[in-house]
Amino acid sequence: MKRDDMSLLERYTLILSAFPPGAALRLSDVATRTGLPRSTAHRMLVDMVSVGWVQRSGTEFELGMRLFELGERVPVKHRLRTAAMPFMQDLHTVTGNTVHLGVRDDHDIVYVEKLQGHAPMSLPSHIGGRLPLSCTGVGKAVLAFEQVELRDAVLARPLRRYTPQTIVDPVLLERELVEIRRTGISVEHEEAALGGCCLASPILVGGVPVAAISVSVPADQFRPELLAPAVRATALALGRALSRPG
Repeated sequence: MKRDDMSLLERYTLILSAFPPGAALRLSDVATRTGLPRSTAHRMLVDMVSVGWVQRSGTEFELGMRLFELGERVPVKHRLRTAAMPFMQDLHTVTGNTVHLGVRDDHDIVYVEKLQGHAPMSLPSHIGGRLPLSCTGVGKAVLAFEQVELRDAVLARPLRRYTPQTIVDPVLLERELVEIRRTGISVEHEEAALGGCCLASPILVGGVPVAAISVSVPADQFRPELLAPAVRATALALGRALSRPG
């Protein structure tokens, strides 16, 4: 879509999406990242500062606390996160590694919670961030149990490569999804970032994948056969908890 054809709401969204996690941007950075005229970007940033969506420090802007407050009210995040946290903490204690909780949004997985592991590891994931379903453990775990129409739509599009290990052949990815449906376990070998591997399992409610939970481990310490029972048991228990009324 051309910038001139975007609605006002779409332009605000474009600006907010330009901010990296935890980073501040100058006006010139925002204009460059969004492709909006500098004057337009400045006017809209000033508007967002006035309502607390953005805060300003000198010549730099960063996302404001009002966005965090609103984000905490999102129903799926609030209920899922509240129910999942005890299970995630148990999994974190047992494994000592990074634990993720992700939900699907269109063709992406969005990370709604993350507990950092003890081992130093550079991961592209962060709370509120998104990555394609096709190259992450949690993404593939969800995708495998989605309706066939969604799976076909994902496989029909070019699969984005993040590392030399990323699966970009739709035939190979489909075979992997079949295996995930059989085992309930999704494995990712350095497909989203070099140096990190992941094992995930879907959280099913009435057979529908509402989320996925994973453990991420440095590649040289990855032992999927040891992680699989704990991750699968956690996903099953969380699915049962979410299935209870109320």
